[in-house]
Amino acid sequence: MRRFGLIKGASINFAEHLIEIAVKKKLIIYLGFFTVLITVFLGFVFWDNDFSKSKLKVINANIPEFSFKDQNGKPFTKNNVDGKVYVAEYFFTTCKGICPKMNLNMRRVYEAYKNEPGFLIASHTCMPETDSIPVLKKYEAKMLGGVLTQNQNGSYKIIEQDSLISYSNKNWYFLTGNKTLLYNLARQGYIIDNNHPDSTQNISDQFLHSQFFALVDKNNRVRGIYDGLENREIVKLIDDIKDLLKEKVTTKRFMDGFNNNPE
Repeated sequence: MRRFGLIKGASINFAEHLIEIAVKKKLIIYLGFFTVLITVFLGFVFWDNDFSKSKLKVINANIPEFSFKDQNGKPFTKNNVDGKVYVAEYFFTTCKGICPKMNLNMRRVYEAYKNEPGFLIASHTCMPETDSIPVLKKYEAKMLGGVLTQNQNGSYKIIEQDSLISYSNKNWYFLTGNKTLLYNLARQGYIIDNNHPDSTQNISDQFLHSQFFALVDKNNRVRGIYDGLENREIVKLIDDIKDLLKEKVTTKRFMDGFNNNPE
């Protein structure tokens, strides 16, 4: 009788052990299922979240539409910069003041990223009445047909060859177009004109002359303003471009709270 009781007790313990194993297996299955479910959900939510985004704040997210012509007579619109990082500036070809130094520094930026398909430079003329497409084409040759050299004092110059060396320009655009559109883009889009012209002044009498470069990200937002005459600013610009190139293009998803805006 005692032996029977021991056997019966062992059987009960064994049954309880089997039940315990079954419960644990179910628990593991449930936990695994919910872990996968949560992982898929978070993956969907954070699909567009860019964890490598730059710390540069958004200065202006409302760059207006534009339509200009480049040095080759081809249209240049927002479609050309869509999904790309770019630097914008304003100059004029006959400038003897700040423009030559600005564009020598811009040539440094160009040299750093001339083989980067996700980057371009947009150099707008502030004198479209004189800077025609042929004039801009000639200026392109002047800027890119020589060798960029640094002087002993740290400044830069372009050494022109006896006959200008051949060059391949894939991402530096020299732009002209309607003066009102050019000036509005500088002031309302790139925010690089410190002057505050009288709103009653005729556009033909206005003159925009800015030494600042605007850095724009892949989502068409201004992320930095840099002094085009200062070496330390150019060094920072080149470094910031590298950061923005790592960012993803933001797309609109069902949760507006998860986006690429660093603000």
